[in-house]
Amino acid sequence: MQTPVNTFKQALQNRQPQIGMWVSMIGPLSTEICAGAGFDWLLLDGEHTPNDLQSMLAQLQTIAGYDSQPVCRVPVGETALIKQYLDLGVPNLLVPMVDTPEQARALVQACRYPPLGIRGMAGARASRWGRYPRYAQEANDQICLLVQAETRLALSNLDAIAAIDGVDGVFIGPADLSASMGHVGNPAHPEVQSAIEDAIGRIRKASKAPGILSADVALSRRYLELGALFVAVGLDTQILLRGTGALLAQFKAGAGTPPTTTEKTYG
Repeated sequence: MQTPVNTFKQALQNRQPQIGMWVSMIGPLSTEICAGAGFDWLLLDGEHTPNDLQSMLAQLQTIAGYDSQPVCRVPVGETALIKQYLDLGVPNLLVPMVDTPEQARALVQACRYPPLGIRGMAGARASRWGRYPRYAQEANDQICLLVQAETRLALSNLDAIAAIDGVDGVFIGPADLSASMGHVGNPAHPEVQSAIEDAIGRIRKASKAPGILSADVALSRRYLELGALFVAVGLDTQILLRGTGALLAQFKAGAGTPPTTTEKTYG
């Protein structure tokens, strides 16, 4: 058996925009519904949900039956945890709160086998327990590492972070960035949006893939026009929230009305 080609990473390298969905409900059934919709990629969130390694594995197995590609977000960029995610067979890794080039370099090392990195050797699910005989020789080229820039400090170091070999893309976290910039809960603030637009341009200039999340259709289209290459255009929890609220409101006046406050998006 041959080591699979990472088609998501390949698409980003070819500058082909990838439309994704944020999956936070951790259950394989809801994940399967999202995969069946045909999104290019699905973000399985391990930072702001109760996802653990076993629930991640169940969702990876579910998505494998569909064309969507999994992107898994670890709760923190810790070497041992990254090793476990990769050994599960995670092909695309998203790491939150990467503020410095030193952090980014350490993450690259954690994702690569020696001599280019420090990833531990194991005949785990990633190699299908050895059925991909050249996995150890080929995995370094197939793993896609995406880092999140979501603070003022990260933006000040963005050029250096994006320049690092082994960083395939930089994801702008609008919610945390807005908080870092003093606009808590308001990622639509003009100052935040200006910073996001500038960041997308700088990431593209470094020949890396910019990414972002927005549940606003017009804003998502705007980010794509600016050059973002992997854009999550919705969240499963928000779709369920809005749908159930709107349905109930048709039968009970004022009950279950969808929130009108600034929506929460995870950065």
